[in-house]
Amino acid sequence: MQEEKIHFAQRADRSRYIAERFGAALGPSLLDVGCDRALLRDLLPLERYVGIDVGGTPDITLNLETIDRLPFDDAAFEAVVCSDVLEHLDNLHFVFGELVRVARRHLLISLPNNWCNARRPIERGKGKMAHYGLPAEPPADRHKWFFGFTEAREFLEAQAARHGLEIETMIANEKPKSAFVRSLRKLRWPGERYLNRYAHTLWVLYRKTT
Repeated sequence: MQEEKIHFAQRADRSRYIAERFGAALGPSLLDVGCDRALLRDLLPLERYVGIDVGGTPDITLNLETIDRLPFDDAAFEAVVCSDVLEHLDNLHFVFGELVRVARRHLLISLPNNWCNARRPIERGKGKMAHYGLPAEPPADRHKWFFGFTEAREFLEAQAARHGLEIETMIANEKPKSAFVRSLRKLRWPGERYLNRYAHTLWVLYRKTT
């Protein structure tokens, strides 16, 4: 498990991180699931790019919760990216299997640490937390699953075993803090308790072995 200090202030920051950190594994053809504005198209040297999403500016507008199958052949793309999407889907286990099916070599998944992201506004007395709660009007989008870092890690490891995937890289992101602050926090919250409390995103880069 690697730990990296980074903060995604905007969605574009996440796309740049994907390109810089994992770009060598994401080509020459890429399916970008939950692509939003399809920023990875211009950030990576790709021969073929397809972005799918329910909103934004995708190549294919697709609601993952209503599909019986992704509209692609087996191993249609050298790599597949699905960043902070699965937690929005009731059928996330089925969709994960479809991502594996259409990837030929690599699959990059990220999940948020919902507990970390919800804890801060509640502890600070704001009384609300992003993607959850009880809005007055039906939300356009929301998370369907609430989990912490450990559950996210266990889920992603279990999918590797289930689908015959090799985990090449696993990275925990946390907001930048000084070494002194991080050391104090790790003394107070040892082991994975620290990541459950402070890691905001977990990334796994899989390689298909079959």
